[in-house]
Amino acid sequence: MFGLTPYDKWQRGIERKRSDWDIERMFDNMLESFYNNTPFPNLLNSKEMNMKVDIKENDKEYTLEAEMPGAKKGEINLDLKDDILTISWERKNEVNEEKENYIRKERSYGSTSRSFYVDDVDIEKSTAKFEDGVLVVNLPKKEPSLPKNSTIKIQ
Repeated sequence: MFGLTPYDKWQRGIERKRSDWDIERMFDNMLESFYNNTPFPNLLNSKEMNMKVDIKENDKEYTLEAEMPGAKKGEINLDLKDDILTISWERKNEVNEEKENYIRKERSYGSTSRSFYVDDVDIEKSTAKFEDGVLVVNLPKKEPSLPKNSTIKIQ
């Protein structure tokens, strides 16, 4: 038996040099990361804003752990509306440097957010802590309510 090697008639066996801004590569990366929150990963620096989230559940609570490298506590917001918990992070950075005749001024801005459906949690007892670039949100479950029985009279 012999092996088959895929052949691309356009490359003719020679790997062509591709830049980071190659439209074909950008499109491939966009399709590969379709279900992530970054549809154009080439446009982001690897040090830029990322948020990886782990969710754990036990009998009493849900725990969300969001890795937010480089974030500061004041840049993070937690909002709960209509049973949707949204973690958002917005960063603004400005660098001014003046030396002799050289002037440099750089600005960067970034934001990211993740949303989760959180039904049956006791928001009044929920807690959040941010330490060492990790946001930990504890969402205690509501006590299950007992079914109410009632009788409807027929007239």
